[in-house]
Parts: sequence; structure tokens; C-alpha cells
Amino acid sequence: MSVTVAPAAVLTPRLKLVLVLLLAAQFMLAVDFSILNVALPVIGAGLGFSLAHLQWIATAFALCAAGFTLLFGRVADLFGRRRLFLGGLVVLGAASLVGGLAQTPEVLIAARVCQGLATAAVTPAGLSLLTTSFPEGPLREKALGLNGALMSAGFTTGAVLGGLLTDLLSWRWAFFINVPVALAVLVIAPTVIQESRPEKRPKLDVPGAVSVTLGLLAVVFGFTQAGEHGWGSAQALLSLAAGAILLLVFYAVEARVPAPLVPLGVLGKRSVAWGNVAGLIAFLTETSLVFLMTLYLQEVLGFSPLAAGLSFGVLGIGTVVGGSIAPRVIGRTGSRSTLIVGGILQTVFTAALLGLGDDRTWMWLLLVATFAGGVGNMLVIVGFMVTATSGLADHEQGLATGLATMTQQVGITMGTPIMSAITTAAMTGTGAAAILGGLKVAVAVNAAIALLGVLTSAVFLRGTRTSAR
Repeated sequence: MSVTVAPAAVLTPRLKLVLVLLLAAQFMLAVDFSILNVALPVIGAGLGFSLAHLQWIATAFALCAAGFTLLFGRVADLFGRRRLFLGGLVVLGAASLVGGLAQTPEVLIAARVCQGLATAAVTPAGLSLLTTSFPEGPLREKALGLNGALMSAGFTTGAVLGGLLTDLLSWRWAFFINVPVALAVLVIAPTVIQESRPEKRPKLDVPGAVSVTLGLLAVVFGFTQAGEHGWGSAQALLSLAAGAILLLVFYAVEARVPAPLVPLGVLGKRSVAWGNVAGLIAFLTETSLVFLMTLYLQEVLGFSPLAAGLSFGVLGIGTVVGGSIAPRVIGRTGSRSTLIVGGILQTVFTAALLGLGDDRTWMWLLLVATFAGGVGNMLVIVGFMVTATSGLADHEQGLATGLATMTQQVGITMGTPIMSAITTAAMTGTGAAAILGGLKVAVAVNAAIALLGVLTSAVFLRGTRTSAR
């Protein structure tokens, strides 16, 4: 029987447990994005990956996580958010176990594909359970603030944890660590998380689902190929062109089908459209900045991968602080003002990194700027989540969170190849000095993109009062 769950107005003990379970799952998924980065060379040596194929360990995951997230967000609306959330966790736990036990490259890649598909299912389903469990207002803002803080901290934790597990135990534990967390959530969640789905189940828009999924897969693949082979490579250009054409086909399909995957009326809402633009810029700039600073720490200052990962602990603290204060800032000023303030903070402290030098005495500037920039970035991320999911009916929350998750994962995927290409093009020679010069050009572009996010929020979200008190 179909059930519609009314969100509670008070944070009861059961809702606290719901919050803990959903946040634990989202944190685990965020860790998965970065936990294998440090371990890639070790995995390649252990399983016999060629250098050319090593990047597929990350690419296989990113393709599925970004490509299928919008489809699964809508599936969660149609067939039950809890059902998809729990089913995705089963797949994630099983894929993580298989990945940890893998003895060949083919098995490992298959496990990463399944992990990506599970992430595409669990992330929007979990977020829609979060937004439908908590009413629009302070409770939802607090829940989304905690979710955003833990999600961003998860990227940093993944880099640190991946280094520690690889050095102290084995790269296989980067997979195995998911299994007990998934099992714990699976055991407890069915008793405390209620099913949530619309009373009337519409038909699934198959042409829209196929075109948008293939389009996103092509776009993400194009960005990864650009990062590997350069922006002028035939693989990148053809894939990006195919992705653009397929997304245009998707738009045309949505305008004609009776039950569209993404109703154009939803995309036409300023809060949804421009909230997602702000989120895309936030994820693109901050995750790619971590890549740039990783190069700086290792290639310019000579830190080990583990030491470089640990250096981002300060950034992780900044994101937790930003996620903790974001609900209060939104409550006092509204989500638009929070997007603007957070974006300005991120822009200023990203630009401050242009002052970095070629010796370790400049570490103080990196630590201060990444902490403050992390606070600002998290204000934008929480502001984006509140903006992009507000003003919609509960039966559209899976769609809204699917769009938000797609924005998050596409931003994460496209940021690094863009900044890598800029850095390489700006380098005028070899050695630490040339690398530092290229990195500074990329940092300047990064700050300019963050400023663009501020301007779009200021101009196109004018007049919105999302969640202001």
C-alpha cells in the first residue's frame, strides 16, 4: 500500500536515530570518492594494472555515480525511497567485499562499477528521506547542514584514511571498511526509517531516462578523457559533443511526454535551477582546489602522499565548522545571502593562495586559507541544498535530491580535469618553479569561478526568501 509520511516538527529520539543512520551512509559514500586516490599506485602494482588503465579505478566509479543518479532519484520517488536506499546499501556492501577480495583488474573494475551504481541509488534516496523526514525550516536546515559538513569532511577523511589503511594494513581495507558500516545501517534502518513514496505511482519516463543517463555518462567520460589526454583530444571532444546532443534530446523528450522524468516546470523554478548552478560551482572549485594543493604539497614542497593527505585535516575542520553554523546563518539571513557570503569567503581565501611560495614556511598560509575557504564552501553547499530542495512537494523530493546529487557528482568529476589542463597549459618549463607557476594560474581561475557563483546567486536568486526567518 502506498504511504505518504508527514515530516515531524520536533527532533524526537527516533528522528535522531534516523538522522544518524542517514548521515552515516552519506559520510561513507563521500569517503568512497577519495579513499582509493592515494592507494592507486599500490593497487596497480598488486593487481597488475597498466599505467594507462589505472585511472579506470576512479573513472568507473565516477561514471556510474554521476550518470545514473538522476534516474535513481526519480526511481526513489516512484517505487519507494527506503526500498531503494536499503537495496543500494546491499549492493554497496557486496561490491565493497568483492573489491577487497579482488585478484584481477577486471573483478576490481566490476566492483567499482557496482559501487558507483550503489552510490547513485543511495545518495538521492538518502537525501530525499532526509528532506521528507524533516519539515522545511530549521529542522531540515540543521539536518542538511550536518549532512553537508559530513559529506565534505568525508572527501578529506577518505584521502587521509586511504593513506593510513594502505600504509598500516593493505589497500584492500579501503574496500572492507564499508562492509560493517553498511551492515549496521541495514540492520537498524528498517525498524526506524519509514517508507516514503507517492500515493499514485506514475509511469517511468523511459526515453527520458535513457537519454539523460547516456548523456551524463558521455559528459563525465569526456571530462575524464580531457584530464587524461588533454582538451584537444578526439576522445574528449567527441564524447562531450555526444553528451551535449543527448542532453538536448532529453530536454526535447521532457517537453512532450505525459509523465516526464524531470518536469520542466521544476527546472523552471529559479531556486532549483540557480541553486544547482551554485552547487555545481561549489563542488567544482573546492574539490579541484584540493587536487591543486595536493600537487603543491607533493611536487613543490616535497611532502609524502600521506603527509599531504593529513595536511587537509584543517580543511576538513573548516567544512565541519561551516556545516555547523550554516543552518543558523540561513535561519537569520536566508539561503540566498548564505550563498553570497559563503561564496565571497571562499573566493577571497582561494585568491589568498596566490601568495604561496616554494618553501615550507608558506604552510601557515595554506592552512589558514583552506580552513577559512572550507567554511565558506560549506556555507555555499548547505545553502545550495536548502535552496534546491525547498518549495517542492514531497513527491518531488527524490527528483530534487537526484538533481542535487547529480550536480554534486558532475562538479566533483569535472573540476579536476579542468584545473589539471589549466595547470599543464600554464607551465613554462619543468621543475618546482614551473609547477608553482602553473598552479597559481589554475588557482586564479578557480577563484574567478567561485566569484561567478556569487554573482549568479546575487542576480538570479534575487527576491527569493528561501528559509529566511
